[in-house]
Amino acid sequence: MKTLDLITIGRSSVDLYGVQIGGRLEDMASFNKYIGGSPTNIAAGTARLGLKSALITRVGDEHMGRFIREQLEREGVDVRGVKTDPERLTALVLLGIRDEHQFPLIFYRENCADMALSEEDIDPAFIAEAACVCATGTHLSHPRTEAAVLKALNLARESGARTALDIDYRPNLWGLAGHGAGESRYIGSDAVTAKLQSTLHLFDLIVGTEEEFHIAGGSTDTIQALKAVRRISKAALVCKRGPLGAVVFAGDIPESLDEGQTGQGFPIEVFNVLGAGDGFMSGLLKGWLTGEDWPTSLKFANACGAFAVSRHGCTPAYPSWEELQYFFRTGIRDKALRKDEALEQVHWSTNRKIDRSTMRVFAFDHRMQLEAMAKEIGTELGKIGAFKQLCLKAALDVAGEDTGYGILCDGRLGRDALHAASGSGLWIGRPVEWPGSRPLTLEAEIGPDYGGLGEWPLENVVKVLCFYHPDDPPEMRAEQEATVIRLFHAARRNRLEMLLEIIPSKVAPTDDLTAARIIDRFYEIGVYPDWWKLEPMRTHSSWKNACEAVSRHDPYTRGIVVLGLDAPEAELAESFRLAAGFDLVKGFAVGRTIFGEAARKWLAGTISDSEAVEDMTQRFRNLCRIWDDARASSAATAQGSPAIAAIQAR
Repeated sequence: MKTLDLITIGRSSVDLYGVQIGGRLEDMASFNKYIGGSPTNIAAGTARLGLKSALITRVGDEHMGRFIREQLEREGVDVRGVKTDPERLTALVLLGIRDEHQFPLIFYRENCADMALSEEDIDPAFIAEAACVCATGTHLSHPRTEAAVLKALNLARESGARTALDIDYRPNLWGLAGHGAGESRYIGSDAVTAKLQSTLHLFDLIVGTEEEFHIAGGSTDTIQALKAVRRISKAALVCKRGPLGAVVFAGDIPESLDEGQTGQGFPIEVFNVLGAGDGFMSGLLKGWLTGEDWPTSLKFANACGAFAVSRHGCTPAYPSWEELQYFFRTGIRDKALRKDEALEQVHWSTNRKIDRSTMRVFAFDHRMQLEAMAKEIGTELGKIGAFKQLCLKAALDVAGEDTGYGILCDGRLGRDALHAASGSGLWIGRPVEWPGSRPLTLEAEIGPDYGGLGEWPLENVVKVLCFYHPDDPPEMRAEQEATVIRLFHAARRNRLEMLLEIIPSKVAPTDDLTAARIIDRFYEIGVYPDWWKLEPMRTHSSWKNACEAVSRHDPYTRGIVVLGLDAPEAELAESFRLAAGFDLVKGFAVGRTIFGEAARKWLAGTISDSEAVEDMTQRFRNLCRIWDDARASSAATAQGSPAIAAIQAR
């Protein structure tokens, strides 16, 4: 039994993509950071499509190497074959989008980590797990990396696995062009042709552009080049033809490319060709390795290539399997696919990687309440930041090594705690609203253009509290909606998730439909929060209506968390019991119930740091237990299990 569908082998880099479009790389002012390198892109692209994929490469023992490893893990790629090189740096690539024809790039690969890949890095037992091994051309350019690739290919064939080659010809990576010629796609070379031809017999599938088959076949006549490759290899040959799609030749090569097998094409606007071939290869491998015929496999490949061509970046542009099926159902509604808002929503939602199925969140983002408490006690406001660090310690103590925990912490009074939480594994929500504001206004750090979000780490979630009621006066409603709409789009532009918190009961009376009406309204105006934070509603009907409203508009939502409103623990337990009966409710985000008493005593100087932490730890742990029991009880009830009695006894 093969436990892996695919192992790719070769390049791995960090891509630094210029954010500005339409200018020289010299004039780029900022860059987005993505994983890159053809085999790395293909491993991630196929994982998004549902294959069990792995990568063999090397990365440096530094921040960029760890970034690649962590991002691959998030994508679901097996990283057992990703070795850490203690001596070399991770490769970097700088890329830009000048226009629809020019895509300047610079490879920083001098003695880089992935070019130190060696035969010792190839584990026969690991290769034996794979149904396919896919190599790319660059790693045939150096004797050491070539030896590693050949070992992997021969082991794969011995174990009955398929083998595939993406020719992936980059002349300057073969030493044929200068550092500034990274964009160059073809320079003839007898030496490169000979090197490629010495390995072509090892493959069952060979994929390349016309220019790449020119170098593999030793002729600038595409048909003659394909025939030269066919004389050496029995592989299925897939020739990519740009906007004309691609053709497959499984047997003899005819006299015209038009005689090859084809698949459905997708004529879209060209925005960025970089990484399109890796997207194409991901879709092709999905079809080929799951037994689809060539027209279907090419349909997958062409669609994945179309997504890549229409978006910024390589791996981030590739579709999930759900997204691909959605696209096949809806078709092209805007040739600039990135401007199809419904498609982009599916892309965003189905490619969020970290599991957040349980949310136990300690909320200490309170500013107004803690400032009022400090003033009442007569202590300096500067102590609030130190107290928030104690809150973080309590959250970390409860979480331990487990997942499903988080915090809400602000960047004004809680800056040190917020920064310390980064990388801890906690979910981190960060408020943007000015406390108590109605109509909604934002913290000064966000800026009048909302540009402050550009300074946030990607793991921070934009949390906004809006005191909103569906029966608000039209002027109030319009002003608040405008702020939330703008914030939503600013968050997306900065690749940040967003949590929308609504508390209508502080504005006017509510009923079982109030929350649902608000949810409907925000979706109606185009706001699709990743998270909803709702007050603890008191009836089953109110929760049912709210959950149905969310599901009706956004089947891919992260979910809902319940806020606390400073309720006593017993009251929260009852609200948890109701909310936990709905799968869409993932947990809670509670603050003053946990920290209120400790804050008052600590700010007054009547308890120590450790006593404050112990008190909050116990209260947070109790709420986590109450939530977990409520969820378990609900699940047991749904299954008719006798475990209900045991749970209730706790």
